[in-house]
Amino acid sequence: MNTPSITVYGIPNCDSVKKARVWLSDNGVDYIFHDFKKQGVPAEAVDLWLSQVSWDVLVNRKGTTWRKLEPALQAGVTDAASARALMLEHASVIKRPVVVKGTSVTVGVNPEAWQRVVG
Repeated sequence: MNTPSITVYGIPNCDSVKKARVWLSDNGVDYIFHDFKKQGVPAEAVDLWLSQVSWDVLVNRKGTTWRKLEPALQAGVTDAASARALMLEHASVIKRPVVVKGTSVTVGVNPEAWQRVVG
């Protein structure tokens, strides 16, 4: 039995994550789902994401979690290092889903990018 080479990071009840999971299943793609709420966010995963995607793409500044943060904490997120610390402390601030295959990382609902990654 082969282990899926794609990991979808997110929260199960997130609409964007649901869209990604449906798309992958509809396209016959096996994947592993990593639930931020239950499993946390691995630091090594965040490091990979930041090596492939800009920190300002990964931090969801439109979401409820961001809006509930203290203004001083928001203002302190100015680079990859501060974004990394925030994402590890507040997983829900990460834009979802994060879809990873090897070193390819896509963020958000992006079927075109998923097709390139799984193809």
